[in-house]
Amino acid sequence: MLFILNAMLLLLPSESSAQPNTDSKQPPTLTLPNLPTEHLIRYLNTFPKLKRQLPSNATIRTESRACWGHERNCSAEARFQTPQCPGEHTAWVRSKEAQVQTFYYQADFGYIQQQLSELTPQCVPKYLSDSSLECSRYLRFCRGRNLLFDLRDLVNRKERIRYHMDVLKPGQVLGHCELNRSRLMAEMDHIGSALQSWGPELRNFDVLPQPVLESGACDLVVNAPTFIMKIDATHNMYHHFCDFFNLYASLFVNQSHPAAFNTDVQILIWETYPYDSPFKATFKAFTQRPVWTLSDVQGKRICFRNVVLPLLPRMIFGLFYNTPIIQGCSNSGLFRAFSEFILHRLQIPYQPPNEQRKLRITYLSRRTKYRQVLNEHELLARLEEHDDYMLQRVSYERLSFVDQLAITRNTDIFIGMHGAGLTHLLFLPNWASIFELYNCEDPNCYKDLARLRGVHYVTWEQRELVYPQDAGHHPEGGAHAKFTNYRFDVSEFERLVDQAAKQVRSHKDFPQATTNQHEEL
Repeated sequence: MLFILNAMLLLLPSESSAQPNTDSKQPPTLTLPNLPTEHLIRYLNTFPKLKRQLPSNATIRTESRACWGHERNCSAEARFQTPQCPGEHTAWVRSKEAQVQTFYYQADFGYIQQQLSELTPQCVPKYLSDSSLECSRYLRFCRGRNLLFDLRDLVNRKERIRYHMDVLKPGQVLGHCELNRSRLMAEMDHIGSALQSWGPELRNFDVLPQPVLESGACDLVVNAPTFIMKIDATHNMYHHFCDFFNLYASLFVNQSHPAAFNTDVQILIWETYPYDSPFKATFKAFTQRPVWTLSDVQGKRICFRNVVLPLLPRMIFGLFYNTPIIQGCSNSGLFRAFSEFILHRLQIPYQPPNEQRKLRITYLSRRTKYRQVLNEHELLARLEEHDDYMLQRVSYERLSFVDQLAITRNTDIFIGMHGAGLTHLLFLPNWASIFELYNCEDPNCYKDLARLRGVHYVTWEQRELVYPQDAGHHPEGGAHAKFTNYRFDVSEFERLVDQAAKQVRSHKDFPQATTNQHEEL
């Protein structure tokens, strides 16, 4: 089936290469989104009408029931991936089945299913030209049609806008529809901060007496589907990838049309600071258009034909940053799908492990004031003595993000001190190990992220064999393990790397020595 789909990709134009058909006598050109093969199978099963339009020589002859996992009729066997929960279940749940299901709804496509089941109309249209607004519980995710955002006041704001809850005033979000105000106000419980819900914006929703696009009130009409994003810290990979991950998850909540994965969309960042980030190339996985900020549209009444307010990075019991994870479970299919989607869309090259079966070790060297490894050269010299290892020492801040991903994707063991750079574990191969050299008394952050992604996690075990430079000096006073540098026992370091290597080699997905495996881009 995968072979047939790969052939289909050669026969059919992708969204980026398809040209409009100007010959009215010919049927319109069928356009498929640019997705990895396993994702494309599920996309086609989501839209069976589109699947039936495939050319006869490209149709899947084998009936595939593959699905993502958020669909109501998706069986556990057909899901993108099933969580792994080995061992006995804990007192948190009464059965093994409940343990798996809890993880699935906390951190996998089950979370998408919950958002879909919660979608509730807040403003109902009477006619096709009317506005509409529907949201999931606590206004975590919303989408609307023909809505007006009045941004004229922003030109008078003296301060830059970021994480503000007063960007809009009452009546500055407008639509022509039947507003259920009491229902909308009942969803304001999670309005504690700007990044928890869309309550700070939608509490200002009001009704326009005539259709928005006919009102004459629009200074700018945006025809492209638009995602408005309230984003976290842009220079910290861990926090910024909460934004990208939730944007990806929102594509599924919004997947009511075959264009759900198209890149002809507009992204508007809800702040007036110029957007800049070492990871900005990631937006190319979602849009072919330049990213806007509020500075690009301030002073105008801007009308959106289709607008999405996606899942946010700091939602209570949200995804990634605040994800609660039940004990004993790992391997979220949603996290694996995100990893494959980003690597595919950014065209990151893949190379299988070498025929000599040497494991590729990437050591992430820090160039910061704190959490440096004082005997780094000594540790790496020990690994270089091993015939089974291929070692590279990198400083990612000196490389483009795409070049960073090219290294990460082709790494079997990734080693680094506690820090945002370990977020690269999201893009390791399924069989890889992440070795957080020392967690600096923050034991769950990257351990939990590794569980979500489904890669093996190792960290320092013998406290008496790690030697801090001093007690650490937090900028606000007091000792703190993250604000000092460290030396490590060389033999213990070697033992933990060997432990990680055994996990890599024993993984069911680790390619065999004779493999000629490759992945399509």
